[in-house]
Amino acid sequence: MYLARITVTLRPSILDPKGKAAGEALHQLGYADIRSVRIGKHIELRLDVSDESEAHALADEACRKLLANEVMEDFTIHLERI
Repeated sequence: MYLARITVTLRPSILDPKGKAAGEALHQLGYADIRSVRIGKHIELRLDVSDESEAHALADEACRKLLANEVMEDFTIHLERI
């Protein structure tokens, strides 16, 4: 069994209004050293498969079909055997 930790973020060329609003709020709270904020999603999948390549393929397929919008978002997959 594997745990897939997936991070989905907007592509750098896509405006991030939530990140911009959070960045401005942090500056108003006195966090002047924070230069920018980008907000994304963290997803965890438990995969009942026998090997790492199968786990990666399954997580990748789930991202491409449902979990990430490939037009606007990038995703990374980190696997851990559990």
